[in-house]
Amino acid sequence: MTSKRNILVTGATGQQGGAVARALLSRGHHVKGLTRKPGSEGARQLASAGAEVVAGDLADADSVASAAKGVDTMFLMGNSYEAGLEEETRLGILAADAAKTAGVGHLIYSSVADADKKTGIPHFESKYLVERHIEQLGIPHTISAPVAFMENAVAPWSIGALNQGIHAFAMPPKRVLQLVSLVDIGAFVAALVERRERVFGKRFDFAGDELSGEERAKILSDAIGHPIRYQ
Repeated sequence: MTSKRNILVTGATGQQGGAVARALLSRGHHVKGLTRKPGSEGARQLASAGAEVVAGDLADADSVASAAKGVDTMFLMGNSYEAGLEEETRLGILAADAAKTAGVGHLIYSSVADADKKTGIPHFESKYLVERHIEQLGIPHTISAPVAFMENAVAPWSIGALNQGIHAFAMPPKRVLQLVSLVDIGAFVAALVERRERVFGKRFDFAGDELSGEERAKILSDAIGHPIRYQ
């Protein structure tokens, strides 16, 4: 049986961090959820699920180091949409340094699939800079690199088009796109936590499925209950 771990999860009230926190809690681990707003509804829901909510901000390295003190593992993720690309990189580096200062035994960084392939895609490159810094720190680490989230198809920015019967994406209708569910990301990260030494120094690109635009539109049509066409 896997021993119980003590894990600090950054972004714990968001989509990906929340999925990771829930997966870890479901496996019996102790989760410390780092949030800038410990009084928020998301933080209250996290606490109700069994997590220990701690106040902290990636921009405040001391708060991260304090929260990380004594944990077995730290899950670190950034958000370029909220912070901007340069700030995401800066905060990721600060938080990784804080993990080293706190003596964290295993740092799991959430990047993106193919960020190490010199794609030139800005939000891939910003994450890869953090990856390289973590490697140079010399601490036990693992890179979790999921593909695009399935949930983006029903995200707030997609709802307007869906209400008009359209699933819009900038790819030809028959070209496949690799996707992964947030639930599967949570389960994957939990597996990395539990494998610990066996995944030190490794990078994992992973997906849950690959579907064309037309296939995604068909799935959405069936789920929503009215015709959705790909555009």
